[in-house]
Amino acid sequence: MFALNFYTELYDELLHGGRKTVTIRLGDKTSKYQEGMVVWVTVGPRFGRRQKLYAAILDRVEVKQISDLSPRDIERENPEIRSQDEMISFLSRVYDDFITPAHACTVIYFSRIDE
Repeated sequence: MFALNFYTELYDELLHGGRKTVTIRLGDKTSKYQEGMVVWVTVGPRFGRRQKLYAAILDRVEVKQISDLSPRDIERENPEIRSQDEMISFLSRVYDDFITPAHACTVIYFSRIDE
């Protein structure tokens, strides 16, 4: 089973409220995540204890440049981020790296599975 893990302090409330339905990951992650996969959505620190929130199905997985992200992609990633510049700044903090509009990213659209 694969998981989409999110940092608790950034995403816990958005995930619980159902406001987060996209994750934007730096680089091409299509070898790991594919449409139709069922994954666990978890929160917690990297290399630390995590909490499973729910299962989700991956509806769509796309690779694009950050400059090609739509306003809807960005809003579904984080409703508080409004522009590509803000998205670049956010990804730079998360990945602790210098990110540009030309960087490739994987946009993973997911839907919660109610059990």
